Amino acid sequence: MEYTNIQLRKSEDRGHANHGWLNSYHSFSFADYYAPAHMAYSVLRVINEDVIAPAQGFGMHSHHDMEIITYMLQGAIRHEDSIGNGSVIVAGDAQRMTAGTGVRHSEFNASNQESAHLLQIWLTPESVGIAPSYEEKHFDAASKTNQWRLIASRDAREGSLLIHQNVDLFATILAEGQRLDYSPRAGRNLYFQMARGRATVNGIQLEQGDALMISIEENLEVNAIEVVSQTEAEILLFDLP
Repeated sequence: MEYTNIQLRKSEDRGHANHGWLNSYHSFSFADYYAPAHMAYSVLRVINEDVIAPAQGFGMHSHHDMEIITYMLQGAIRHEDSIGNGSVIVAGDAQRMTAGTGVRHSEFNASNQESAHLLQIWLTPESVGIAPSYEEKHFDAASKTNQWRLIASRDAREGSLLIHQNVDLFATILAEGQRLDYSPRAGRNLYFQMARGRATVNGIQLEQGDALMISIEENLEVNAIEVVSQTEAEILLFDLP
């Protein structure tokens, strides 16, 4: 099987900022971390792996013209925003905020004892000036175990979050020794993010925090991409334009 390009991005090659209350790893250029070779991948602009200390968090700050997804791995986050939403999201939840014309929000660890562990994801939207909006959904472990569970999509199908971009975001929790295939379309870009555990993707070893990028030629007929877990592994898969 041939691809236009395959890139392995190791966890230890990411940007890192430890502020005491926040320990954050940046897959792409973000804040004080600037890596010209890692500004974005297709429309995927940010993947930050954040661990937030108990009772700490981000005060009110603004965003615009970005699709922001929070994927909770552990703990709980209290969210409030300028368009009237307030809630607590927990492990297994995914939250989508369309910043659009502008929104302010805050995110604080809802626990006084336990750290919160999450992936924050930014996607460039198809158009600017969209009205701000918000939603959250719970995706229990059973719905992701040994299968691809659609988490976010352009048309909100299969109970997924609605995003304003031609992207399908899937998640899976693979038991040790389990195999799962994915059949991509020609002309698409795939981004595998290892949230936890260890697995191989088409024979390439991925550890927690690693990412694999695969660009597929427009005229290429592609066989299924094979994912095999070596421990219990939680994986995000972005199918991108």
